[in-house]
Amino acid sequence: MTTMTEASVREFKMPDVGEGLTEAEILKWYVQPGDTVTDGQVVCEVETAKAAVELPIPYDGVVRELRFPEGTTVDVGTPIITVDVSGGAAPAEAAPVAPVAETPAEAPAAAAPAPQEAPSVGSGRQPVLVGYGVATTSTKRRPRKGPETPAAAAPAAPAAQALQSELNGHGGAPAAVDRPRPLAKPPVRKLAKDLGVDLAAVTPTGPEGIITREDVHAAAAPQQAPAPVEPAAPAPAARPAGVAAPAAVSYDGARETRIPVKGVRKATAQAMVGSAFTAPHVTEFVTVDVTRTMKLVDELKQDKDLQGLRVNPLLLIAKALLVAVKRNPGINASWDEAAQEIVLKHYVNLGIAAATPRGLIVPNIKDAHDKTLPQLAEALGELVATAREGKTSPAAMQGGTLTITNVGVFGVDTGTPILNPGESAILAVGAIKLQPWVHKGKVKPRQVTTLALSFDHRLVDGELGSKVLADVAAVLEQPKRLITWA
Repeated sequence: MTTMTEASVREFKMPDVGEGLTEAEILKWYVQPGDTVTDGQVVCEVETAKAAVELPIPYDGVVRELRFPEGTTVDVGTPIITVDVSGGAAPAEAAPVAPVAETPAEAPAAAAPAPQEAPSVGSGRQPVLVGYGVATTSTKRRPRKGPETPAAAAPAAPAAQALQSELNGHGGAPAAVDRPRPLAKPPVRKLAKDLGVDLAAVTPTGPEGIITREDVHAAAAPQQAPAPVEPAAPAPAARPAGVAAPAAVSYDGARETRIPVKGVRKATAQAMVGSAFTAPHVTEFVTVDVTRTMKLVDELKQDKDLQGLRVNPLLLIAKALLVAVKRNPGINASWDEAAQEIVLKHYVNLGIAAATPRGLIVPNIKDAHDKTLPQLAEALGELVATAREGKTSPAAMQGGTLTITNVGVFGVDTGTPILNPGESAILAVGAIKLQPWVHKGKVKPRQVTTLALSFDHRLVDGELGSKVLADVAAVLEQPKRLITWA
């Protein structure tokens, strides 16, 4: 049996991956005790209050212990995995993490932590994560709906092993298991986890037997529909974002279901309470004929300069808001409570509220004011695709100055949106519907929508807020103003 010396042990601690966050939940382990890991290899996926993040390990070695099972919320600075960097073989008795208890349990007793050491000299790489030095605090173990027992498999052929390692997000030697692990990339595995799909039961259609996103959606179809960022039709009765709908509801059984509030949903709840009770909100509304804008959208879809890009009403609404900000720069500001100052921003980081399986997030397009229409279309497409993959980074959600929330995709006419913390205004866009409208003195069917602008009344008065909303409406009514006002 290999004996580990203190000098050969490295304890990888839960880093602060989101600028001051205090905890993260372990969503998925990509390694098990006995696996060989290399510097930079992704070993697990964690969810913070802002996003899901994959954690690479900063040294080479053999995994000796996973300190916590999947589903555990761990404080920043707490060791989560122990690695022997001496190069010795893994001991035969190395065992996987024990499943989580059905009821809340005491915090697991961790082994005495080894002194923190720098990565070995000569590795040629520096740690890619921050937060190693945070003091260890108590760790909370939260219950899961049911334990997951990792299955084991017979060694696969060398070529299959290499493919498996690549899909698992690392290049280390695959762990011995009783049956081959389904081939799927980490984002696909996360999608399957969110939708409650067992990858072992999915029929792969990808090259070399790889499971694709479409395969997972097909397998999930009998159970539930995936939660899209921008559904094509009004959604059914609302349910909390980030919570998968049950396959069936029986009113003969349990009368209540309790859903833990954590991760993105917890952060959103705290932020909305803070925003609602610190910034004095005012909301104004305007109903506007957007028939010409809808015709322009159809024309732009055929434009060769926009081929392959995401062209929809939201693109022109975003451009209209940017034009309104240029004409009324005072709307693009924030309130500095400590200094009692208004901070005027000379750039626009345009936030787009997105409903994802993890909850509502607001990533933003950096320097949106400098982008051409094709560049803005490309940025919107990337933002939505990344949100759907569940890969929006914490950095993508920081530094926003203004936000658009498109409640119209759910068939909703309008709403009174709450400000994203630190921002001065948020524009809500309602459903675009064919309605009777007085046009050129006659009642005709026209494409109509309602816009709602909420703003912080400490720095935006009624005149400024009204001008911004009126300008957005004017551009959407006469989109040629995108040129004349630009």
